[in-house]
Amino acid sequence: MPYFDAASAAPLHPVARQALLASLDDGWADPARLHREGRRARLLLDAAREAAAEAVGCRPDELVFTPSGTAAVHSGIAGALSGRRRVGGGLLVSAVEHSSVLHAADAHGARGGTVTEVPVDRSGAASAAGYADALRPDTALACLQSANHEVGTVQPVAEVAEVCAAAGVPLLVDAAQSLGWERPAEGWSVLAASAHKWGGPPGVGLLAVRKGVRFAPPAPVDERESGRSPGFGNLPAVVAAAASLRAVRAEAAAEAARLRALVDRIRSVVAERVPDVEVVGDPVRRLPHLVTFSCLYVDGETLLHALDRAGFSVSSGSSCTSSTLTPSHVLRAMGVLSEGNIRVSLPAGTTGADVDRFLELLPGLVGEVRERLGAPVADSTAAASPAAPVADSTAAASPVAPAAAPARPSARDPEAPGARTPGTRTPGADAPEGSLVVDALGRRCPIPVIELAKVIGDVPVGATVTVLSDDEAARLDVPAWCEMRGQEYAGERPAGRGTAYTVRRLV
Repeated sequence: MPYFDAASAAPLHPVARQALLASLDDGWADPARLHREGRRARLLLDAAREAAAEAVGCRPDELVFTPSGTAAVHSGIAGALSGRRRVGGGLLVSAVEHSSVLHAADAHGARGGTVTEVPVDRSGAASAAGYADALRPDTALACLQSANHEVGTVQPVAEVAEVCAAAGVPLLVDAAQSLGWERPAEGWSVLAASAHKWGGPPGVGLLAVRKGVRFAPPAPVDERESGRSPGFGNLPAVVAAAASLRAVRAEAAAEAARLRALVDRIRSVVAERVPDVEVVGDPVRRLPHLVTFSCLYVDGETLLHALDRAGFSVSSGSSCTSSTLTPSHVLRAMGVLSEGNIRVSLPAGTTGADVDRFLELLPGLVGEVRERLGAPVADSTAAASPAAPVADSTAAASPVAPAAAPARPSARDPEAPGARTPGTRTPGADAPEGSLVVDALGRRCPIPVIELAKVIGDVPVGATVTVLSDDEAARLDVPAWCEMRGQEYAGERPAGRGTAYTVRRLV
């Protein structure tokens, strides 16, 4: 069964397995003790620290091991903020940081600190100019990931670090997704990473703090790991993490070139064979093994399960795959389509045959999901553009279930609280002649957009369709549909229990 979710957790590298088993025999003692067993354990710990420091590009005494990558991020942010508390309580984060960074930022805000979110462009990239604009005299710390975990876009770490250094602000880099591929760009002050992202065992993180950076450990300190990661660490796992990091970096150049070619094939073939798909993330400045795309009129969870039954393990950022029913914060910050989202991240050793089989099955599975949801087979208003490719024979769907019941437009004023009368489709009160209001309240992604597509051809050019929805994903997906279809997104407004999204027909 092909595993295409290496960005969540990479399979355990053979070197990690070997090192783990070997160190279980010699690495069980306390490395802080002076007896023979303690000295043997200390030698293993020191060798692991040196190997990890070499991969990171820092001094061994600047690096400590933590219980996880999340623990490294939380300790790094809290320690840097505490060490610079006299400067102020300002914290900068990009809008697409990993949730561990955003959770730490939320906690800092709850304690009275100031959090500023730096926006990204449509590819998911932050900019040095964006950080320069956000820096203030009271900024104590800035955070930026080395590469995005959902769409693979590589961030301009060196440029942002230069801007931060000029302002005297340390930069924390979350290098979890990229450390297995390359040494981080110069200029960082604090760095965090996680072993299970590169093929090491879970439960091991790295935290590096450059000499000279003001840092006050947030937790009660003890004599271990420079006081930055208290407690008796899992030495066999640490040894395995360091050994596997050295091994994957030795293989990185050749494997990156091979996987990049496979991902390039996925990016091009998906856009050719799957109608109405948006491949997101920077096509050039990206991780070599990761690609993300969103399929219009598709329920992400249903597609994910269909791929799982077909033998492919992938992940998704669609809101319908989440217990929160909100779209991925990364896709939201980028302003791209979120429905039917699939992330493919190839582990080392992925074969071309596995990728080819995935590409053969995907169009048919997408077609089946769309048929089940009652999506329009063809949209006569679709604009001819690269974002809306024409369907080919590979996307033919087979009936798998009755079509979903349509959304039911409202005969009441869409602004009125509780204005939901199922089964009606009416003109908007103050809209151009021929305009319609479609009630999709209570319907989750991608139903609001499907119903919009069904009725847009019923209104004259210049008229509008207003979709009432209480699904947060509609805030992304309605504008994205307009861009893919060449229609005008006229904006949104509160409407009772939900939001009214207005689209003007142009073609």
